[in-house]
Amino acid sequence: MNEGVAVVPTDRVLGLFDGVRLTPTQRRIAHCLVQHAPAVSYLSAAEVAELAGVSQPSVTRFAVALGHDGYPALRRRLRELTATAPDPTTAGNELQQAVRAEIGNLDRLAGQLADRERIAGTGRLLAASRPLPVLGLRAAAPLAAYFAYFAAKVHPDVRVLDCGGSLLADRLEQAAEAGAGALLAFVLPRYPRETLDALRAARDAGLTVVAITDSPVSPAAEHADVVLPAAVGAQLVFDLHTAPMTLAMVLLQAICDAAPAETQRRLEAFEASAARRQLFLG
Repeated sequence: MNEGVAVVPTDRVLGLFDGVRLTPTQRRIAHCLVQHAPAVSYLSAAEVAELAGVSQPSVTRFAVALGHDGYPALRRRLRELTATAPDPTTAGNELQQAVRAEIGNLDRLAGQLADRERIAGTGRLLAASRPLPVLGLRAAAPLAAYFAYFAAKVHPDVRVLDCGGSLLADRLEQAAEAGAGALLAFVLPRYPRETLDALRAARDAGLTVVAITDSPVSPAAEHADVVLPAAVGAQLVFDLHTAPMTLAMVLLQAICDAAPAETQRRLEAFEASAARRQLFLG
C-alpha cells in the first residue's frame, strides 16, 4: 500500500481470512462480511446467516475457524476493524469521491502485483491454451470483448463466450475438444448464475479456470483454480470496472511475456497488414 492511501474496511475484513482454508459455505459467509462491511458488524449470527443464505450454526463454526471463541468475538473484531478505518473517499463531491475510490482500488491492485511470478505463471498457462476461451456474461461481457480484441493480436485462437444459454456449454466443450487447456473468466457483481454454472462446466470439461473477480472470496472462488481479485467501484448508480480492466491488461502483458518471439512476430505481421490495408489514420 502506498504511503498516504488509507486502508478501507473491506481490506481489513479480508485480512481476517488470510491463510485460512475456507469451505464453500464459509466463503459465502466471508463474502457477505466483505460486501456489507462495516454494517454487518452490528448484525446477529442469525441475521448474518439469513443474509448469506446459510444456517446459524455455520456462522458460529465460521467464527471458530477464524480463531474466535464464537460469533460474538468475531463481531467485536469486525467492529474494531471497521469503526477505526479511515475513509479515503470523503473529500469532495460524490463524483470526486467515486474517482478517488477507484484510485484506491488501483493502488490495492498494484500491491497485489508484487507477487509477479503468480501473474507470470498465469500468463504462461493462458498462452499455452490453444484455443483460449474468454468468458464474460452480462456486465462482464465488455471486459471479455476488450481483452479478447487485443489478445487476438498475439494469440492465434481467442474465443469470446459472451452469451449464456445451452449453447454456452456446447462452446466450452468444443473449446476443450479443440485442445484448450484453460478458461479465462470475468466474474463480476451481481454474479450471474449462468456464469458460475459455466465455470463448473469448464472444470468438468477438464479446463483450468482463471477468474478475474472483485474479491478473493467472491462466489467465483469456489469454482476457479486461479483467482485474481480486482475491486469493483460501487459509488455510482452502476459499477466501475477500472481495476478489473487494468488487471486484464496486466494479464495480457504476462501472456505476451510468456512467448516473446511469437508475440513479436504476430504483432509485426498485424502492423504490416494494417499498413497495407490502410486501417488507421495515424
